[in-house]
Amino acid sequence: MTSYYRSKEIEFDIATASTTTKIHPWPVLLFLFTLVVALGLAWWLAETEQQTWAVVVLVVGVLLAIMWLACLKVVDQWDRVVVLRFGKFITVRQPGIFFLMPFVDTVGAWIDTRVHTTDLLAEQTLTRDTVPVDVDAVMFWFVFDSKKAALEVEKYASAVSWAAQTALRDLIGKTLLADLLTGRETIDRQLQELIDSRTTPWGITVNSVEIRDIKIPQGLQDAMSRQAQAERERQARVILGESELQIADSFAKASEAYKTNPTAMHLRAMNMLFEGLKERGSLIIVPSSAVDTMNLGGLMGMSALAITHKEGDLPARAPDKPAPADQ
Repeated sequence: MTSYYRSKEIEFDIATASTTTKIHPWPVLLFLFTLVVALGLAWWLAETEQQTWAVVVLVVGVLLAIMWLACLKVVDQWDRVVVLRFGKFITVRQPGIFFLMPFVDTVGAWIDTRVHTTDLLAEQTLTRDTVPVDVDAVMFWFVFDSKKAALEVEKYASAVSWAAQTALRDLIGKTLLADLLTGRETIDRQLQELIDSRTTPWGITVNSVEIRDIKIPQGLQDAMSRQAQAERERQARVILGESELQIADSFAKASEAYKTNPTAMHLRAMNMLFEGLKERGSLIIVPSSAVDTMNLGGLMGMSALAITHKEGDLPARAPDKPAPADQ
């Protein structure tokens, strides 16, 4: 796993548990104050020719100053400190001030209990239907048991990150591409439960895992785009066919009404002819039976005459010339 990410030049910023002493301003101030007082008192004793007492005060002052710096600890609100005595766990210190017994007690780890974020990346991972995908996700987690986080696993933050990376790849390999693209909420929940089951023995729980991006090969993207376009065209054709069916049903119902009422049929035919004649330059061919039955010849002539007269297309009639006289 490590060699794979190194070959891809992928780096992760992972916060690890700190086993070093965190220097707080208060112990530093006490150290400086004690050292200055000891030096001043030793100098005064040296001036009064009490050399032995001056050396004793100086040594005691230096030791006391070092004790303030090494044994006085101040824990921040978000930190927990695991304390070991002769290498054995004794307690977890809560926020506040506490003292370590010199040469006996040691700090096992400083545990940060705030919510941590870890980036997850899976490149060229095969899905269940053998499609290589790149998945980018982010995980939110925190420590709920400082004792387990310090004693059960080395570098718990790094262990959580690698466990999450492995779980992400395992889940992708068991999921179809379609489910991965359309069911992100389900994948997030399953991934959170899978990682949480692995980290709970370490005193760590996972709040949530969110997939940010899924990249698929460009050729597959083009194929999916064509498939979606074909599906839309198919739906359009289905809708058009259903519309034609509804129109045919309407015509069938209208024909039943016209069948028992010839006058209504004639009026409908006349209306259709009128609508057609309104368009300039239109040509309408009607059966001769319709002309005889509805007297359409006279009607069409009157309509054409009215339209022509309205548009002023008829030329003015020239006056009759008188016949020439016989010579």
